[in-house]
Amino acid sequence: MELKDTVVMMNSEDYKERFKAEYYQSEIRLDKLTIMLEKWDKGELSFTPTCSRELYNQQVNRMVDYLNVLRTRADIEGIIL
Repeated sequence: MELKDTVVMMNSEDYKERFKAEYYQSEIRLDKLTIMLEKWDKGELSFTPTCSRELYNQQVNRMVDYLNVLRTRADIEGIIL
């Protein structure tokens, strides 16, 4: 799934569909950031990051925490992700 695949869900009248879109978008962004950091570690990036690796690590940690919160909410609210 790509971000563009979540557009219909994000514009839905149904909050559960919008919730799923938010979850999927966050998951996609985390996956892409993780791939970027793996390339950085291997020296395979086509650019030089401006921010420190530690800042990116903090971002990854917060994104993981956020996805965990969304999964917990989904369980409580009966939303199948």
